[in-house]
Amino acid sequence: MSEEIDHKAEMQKLQAEQKRKTDEATDPGRGLILVHTGDGKGKSSSAFGVIIRALGWGHKVGVVQFIKGKWITGERQFFDRLGSGDWHTMGEGFTWDTQDKDRDIAAATAAFDKAREMMSSGDYDLIVLDEINIALRYDYLAVETVLEGLKSRSNRTSVVLTGRDAKPALCNYADLVSEMREVKHPFKSGIKAQRGIDF
Repeated sequence: MSEEIDHKAEMQKLQAEQKRKTDEATDPGRGLILVHTGDGKGKSSSAFGVIIRALGWGHKVGVVQFIKGKWITGERQFFDRLGSGDWHTMGEGFTWDTQDKDRDIAAATAAFDKAREMMSSGDYDLIVLDEINIALRYDYLAVETVLEGLKSRSNRTSVVLTGRDAKPALCNYADLVSEMREVKHPFKSGIKAQRGIDF
């Protein structure tokens, strides 16, 4: 019985602390910047989960994909069927596919021009810049250019930036940084990427 009383007291203390933090929190009056990075799986998947949450609230959503190119993914097919969101796949595939840095820079620049136009338009509640961190990693885009675009976004618009090796300057600017850490991956055991799980 005393264990139950102790547990109840501990939970009441936690509840009071959480309520205090919630009461002290303020609305920034602008959209947030979220960075999903790390060497583990789930960065884009998590961003697409945020999209679903936003759509559930009737928000307007946009996606600009920087790397995936013509690769057919389940998430793209889902949103095409749903008829929701404004989706732009502008990359040319994995960075090792083109083997042409100038072409990759041109594709990344075009993708970010589209993203900047969308972010500043005031038309979107949420924009996902999928795999933009890879474009930054290979210097297809300058981090200063991306930060400038984020800073000039509409106050209405939150932005999620995905991809491993997020630049420190981007992480410093972000409101939230989540790092996915790989513990185990089936590909390292020789298992092919699975439709509906990996893409």
